[in-house]
Amino acid sequence: MPIEWLTPRWPVPPKVRALSTLRGGGVSTGRYASLNLGDHVEDTPEAVAENRRRLRIAAGLPAEPGWLAQVHGVGIADLDALPADRGSSAPQADGAVTRVPGRICAILSADCLPILIASERGDAVGAAHAGWRGLAGGVIEAAVRALGSPPESLLAWLGPAIGPGHFEVGPEVREALLRGDPGAWTAFVPNARGRFMADLPGLARRRLERLGISRIYGGGECTHADSERYFSHRRDGQTGRQAALVWLDRI
Repeated sequence: MPIEWLTPRWPVPPKVRALSTLRGGGVSTGRYASLNLGDHVEDTPEAVAENRRRLRIAAGLPAEPGWLAQVHGVGIADLDALPADRGSSAPQADGAVTRVPGRICAILSADCLPILIASERGDAVGAAHAGWRGLAGGVIEAAVRALGSPPESLLAWLGPAIGPGHFEVGPEVREALLRGDPGAWTAFVPNARGRFMADLPGLARRRLERLGISRIYGGGECTHADSERYFSHRRDGQTGRQAALVWLDRI
């Protein structure tokens, strides 16, 4: 099976490149089948390395993506400031930005929301890993600050994530998210279990809009509902990770 991916549909300049991987076309087996790109989920290192190699070749990537050690926090890695001799060590962060062509911001996910951001001039791009903890902590706001561009000049694309029909949360999660955005109560629907069904893309969209970003695209792909195309931690427990990438072309 060849490697396939989604190409974001957003009106960015041609030199802004982006993709979001699907789960087929790799060599991982079992619960990680098949294009698992996460090296922290107990898949074999050899399989992950081969999957990443296949992605680089199939997508014609200009470099190895800037993989992160994601911790559901709000740290943002400036890829342009990282030392060139850091080896294979991944910075601990849940977002990345760059202004240099050929450097790739990468987010791994398996239900959390990957958010890609680009300037309308095509001179800066970034990405953020937005689960509920990241949203509550302000990872979107941190990524926008790190880009250093006026928010009204930015475009955002919301990648595949768990949809509102499957994302059940408790009252404590709802309260944590409402503290930073009291009007977000509309993104939660009570269920018969005394808990709430949460609209993760909707919550992210609200925060982007509050920052002044009005051009927001994507957000319609549910990882939980489509086991053929996506890994989902909520659905499967221990599983693989897909990746959302954004970079500036060297043209």
